[in-house]
Amino acid sequence: MELSVRIDSVCSPGDRPVEVVERKGRGHPDTICDAVAERVGLRLSRYYLERFGTILHHNVDKVLLCAGRARPAFGGGEVLEPIEIYLAGRVTDECAGVRIPVHEIAVDACREWIRDRLPEVDADHDVRIISRLRPGSADLTKLFVQSGPSPLANDSSCGVGFAPLTDLEATVLAVERRLNSQEVKHAHPEIGTDIKVMGIRHEQRIHLTVACAFIGRHVKDVHEYACRKQEITGLVHRIAQGVTRCELSVDLNVADDIEQNLVYLTVTGTSAEAGDDGEVGRGNRASGLITPFRPMSIEAVAGKNPVSHVGKLYNVLAGRMAAEIVGSVPGVRGATCVAVSQIGRPIGEPHTLDLALAVEGAPKRDAFEPAVRAIANDHLARITSLTDELLSEAVTLY
Repeated sequence: MELSVRIDSVCSPGDRPVEVVERKGRGHPDTICDAVAERVGLRLSRYYLERFGTILHHNVDKVLLCAGRARPAFGGGEVLEPIEIYLAGRVTDECAGVRIPVHEIAVDACREWIRDRLPEVDADHDVRIISRLRPGSADLTKLFVQSGPSPLANDSSCGVGFAPLTDLEATVLAVERRLNSQEVKHAHPEIGTDIKVMGIRHEQRIHLTVACAFIGRHVKDVHEYACRKQEITGLVHRIAQGVTRCELSVDLNVADDIEQNLVYLTVTGTSAEAGDDGEVGRGNRASGLITPFRPMSIEAVAGKNPVSHVGKLYNVLAGRMAAEIVGSVPGVRGATCVAVSQIGRPIGEPHTLDLALAVEGAPKRDAFEPAVRAIANDHLARITSLTDELLSEAVTLY
C-alpha cells in the first residue's frame, strides 16, 4: 500500500471567498432512490445471513424513480398515476439448490421504507415497484466467495472523506435535518419530506435557497399558504442562526407566484408524485452533502454490499479517518482522505491512501505524521467491523 501524508497548500472551502453546498432531504426523489437501494440491500443481507449463515454476493445500487401524476389542491388533492420505482442490480437468487425470493424481499423492503419514512405516501396505492434484479457475473461472484475473513475488493474504485465541516456545510445540514425532524413536523404538518437546501456563502454572508414541498390537505387556501411560508422562512433563519455567526438571508420556494395561485403544493409531500424523477447516486454523498468545492467520489454508496464493495466501505472509512485525525492530532485543523482500491486486493490494503492535511503554523512533519499514520492503519485494520455497523443501520450514507 502506498500511504502518503502531506501538508495541503490548498485552503479549506471555508477559507475561500465563495462556497456552495447542497443537501437533498429524505423526500427528494434522488434521496428516495438511495434510501430504497440501501434498505433492499440490507434486507437481502439479513436474509442471506439468517438462511445461509453468510452474506451472499449482491449489489442493488441501481434504482430509478419515475414520477407519477397528481392533482394537488388546497385542503386535499389526489394521486392520479402512481410513482414507479425500478429496482435493478445483481443478486444471488439461489444457494445450495434453494431458491431465494429476491424479488419479494426487494419489493417488501421498498414498501417498508416508504411506510416508515414517507408517511403521506400510500405505499400500496401511490407507488408501483418493479423488480429487475438479476444474478451477478461469474467472475465477480467467484471473487466475492473467495473473500473469506479478509474480503477482497470487488471493484477498482475510490472513497473520499473530509473533516471538519465548514460553517456553510454544517448550516445546510442542520437546516434540512431539523425541518424533517419529528418535532418540526408535529408543529408544522404542512411541511413535506421533499426539502432541498442550496447554500451559498460570499465572504461572511450566507444565503440559503430552500425548496420545501407543502402538503395540500394541511393548507386551506393560498392566503394560509403564504402565512405558513413566512413562518417556515423564519424557522429556517432561526435554525441557521444556531449554527453560524455569518450574516444570513433565506428564500423559500422562490418559484411561487402567489397572485396566480402557482405554489409548491403537493398531495404527498414529495415532488416524486409528479414533478421530478430520481436515481441512485445523484444526491448526497456519504457526508450527507453535495460539496462541489471538495474532492468527491461519484460512487453511489447506497445499495452496494457491505462486505467487500469499496465504493461503500471506503467512503465511510475515509470520512471517519479524517474526522479522527482532526479530532485527536494536535496541530491538524483539517484533513482530506482519498482511498483507492484495486479489484482483488484485500479491502484493508488499499492500493493508495492519500491524506492531505491542513496544519496550524509550520510544525515539523515528525510532530504529527506518526500519529496520523497510526490512525490510518488502525482504521484499515478494523475495516471489516463496518459490515456489522452497516447491517444495524448505524451509519449515515446519504
